[in-house]
Amino acid sequence: MKRFTLLHFVFLTVLTLLLPAQTQAKERLDRGLAAIQTPEGVFTSWRLMPGEEDAVFTLLRDGEPIARLDASTGTNYLDRDGTSDSVYAVRRGKKVSPAVKVWKDGFLTLTLDLPAEQTMPDGSVCQYRPNDMSCADLDGDGRFELIVKWDPTNSRDNSQSGYTGKTFLNAYTLEGKKLWRVDLGVNIRSGAHYSPFLVYDFDGDGKAELVCKTADGTVDGQGRVLGDPRADYRGTNGKVLDGPEFLTVFDGQTGAAVCTIDYPAPRTIRRMDRSADGWGDDYGNRCDRFLACAACLDGERTSAVFCRGYYTAAYVMAFDFDGKELKLRWFHKSETPGEGLYGEGNHSLAVGDLDGDGRDEIVFGSAALDDDGTVLYRTGLGHGDALHLFASGADGKLYVFGVHEDKKSDYGMEVRAADGKILWGVPAGFDVGRGLAADVDPDHPGFEVWSYAADGMFSLDGKKISDRRPSMNFRIYWDGDLQDELFDRGTIDSWQTGRLATLWKMNHSTTINGTKSNPNLQADLLGDWREEVILYNSENPAQINIFSTTIPTRYRVPCLMTDHLYRMAIVWQNVGYNQPPHLGRSLHSSLK
Repeated sequence: MKRFTLLHFVFLTVLTLLLPAQTQAKERLDRGLAAIQTPEGVFTSWRLMPGEEDAVFTLLRDGEPIARLDASTGTNYLDRDGTSDSVYAVRRGKKVSPAVKVWKDGFLTLTLDLPAEQTMPDGSVCQYRPNDMSCADLDGDGRFELIVKWDPTNSRDNSQSGYTGKTFLNAYTLEGKKLWRVDLGVNIRSGAHYSPFLVYDFDGDGKAELVCKTADGTVDGQGRVLGDPRADYRGTNGKVLDGPEFLTVFDGQTGAAVCTIDYPAPRTIRRMDRSADGWGDDYGNRCDRFLACAACLDGERTSAVFCRGYYTAAYVMAFDFDGKELKLRWFHKSETPGEGLYGEGNHSLAVGDLDGDGRDEIVFGSAALDDDGTVLYRTGLGHGDALHLFASGADGKLYVFGVHEDKKSDYGMEVRAADGKILWGVPAGFDVGRGLAADVDPDHPGFEVWSYAADGMFSLDGKKISDRRPSMNFRIYWDGDLQDELFDRGTIDSWQTGRLATLWKMNHSTTINGTKSNPNLQADLLGDWREEVILYNSENPAQINIFSTTIPTRYRVPCLMTDHLYRMAIVWQNVGYNQPPHLGRSLHSSLK
């Protein structure tokens, strides 16, 4: 037997440090080439990966080179001689991307498997519409797949009584091929606050999993029933306030349930005051408000984080998945008024490295948790709706912008530093439901913020820079400059020196989530660094439309999905009241 010497030990230690941990594996994306028919020809664009800023690409049409694009150009090209029957590929060195066909309608339409209508115990009937979506590489081929949550037309807010149809989760390829369907069953109520779902590669094997809350009667993508298939815990008011609750990991390729554990956070907590069970109500309005996110809590693996409650008590649980088992990393409990996360939660959350230690923290509305599940800070500003975590300025510092619902709160909107220090705010005295942070004004460096709390737009240091207040839905990259554009109710606008210019309006499509008017998904799915928007067909709910910009840009920016803050935001975008993703760096800093 060979002796294991100190030299061997040193060599193995260094090798371990140099090799990335399996759980740190990044998505291995292909070029994401898209070819889109326009009146001027065929617009093509493709991904740039970090470190490729000087790369030379050759665009191929029908196998023949038609353009050489060096570092002086963007990763897009308008082929004026292209037709709807052309086939495109892009080459770097000897490596050629898969060939793609042209989106002949100027956008890509996928036909989905629309669930059949359902009849409730009271005789009412519901239909289905595509609702929140997510994306991830489920099979490791370098292409994103889409995960669709189907919402019944009778889905409910937690405060409302009434039966709801079941919630379904489907996976599809970008060619529209159905991979699997998960039926969450009658014991998971349908609505915006019940079923956040996480889709990400949690075990680091290059293939993403689906993780979500389940119950007796959930059916996995292979037809296997979890728990008791006959159990029905719905009350006469349609609410589900009894029965076991689970957390399940589903295989991303097959939809099969890989492992299921009991959901640790209980529906009932110790009685802290005269309110029922300490939640403040006894009909599930507060105890069944759920949030979720993915977060890199140890600098290596990505954990799945699930939360219960935010109006009053709050439970936050972090889980690690090793490919076979789901293990609890930590369990945070805030059960006492005035302490920790109690009463500080929003209808959404955000994830990022707030303290610069290489590990993620969780912005839980007006408070934040450190990577170990302890409270990082508490502002005391209470519950709110809109929440934004973003990087601004040349130094790439992180900031939080939030709006607040409590009429007694010191601020209706406020900007705080990453450590929770409030930099400035505006009192309101009413429920400020909407607010947005984005870098829309080229005349003022860095982000701007605005909300219903005050007329006009403000710079990040609190200076009012315009009396006008633009839309407050989603920010988006679309027209090719380095500013954000604005997406609202199916229209994309550009802010130009105090006025809005419309760039695009949706075609035969509709937004989701009622007055929120969200896209089904907004993410950098394909093409260059500009973002895609997915909306469902207003005339045929079995169809979704994927829209991508056809505006040329000279800027080379690495794929947004390689930015950690942005990628985590895509994972949590479907949670609660959907919020837009932000980058963890200034877009200007992406350029050489």
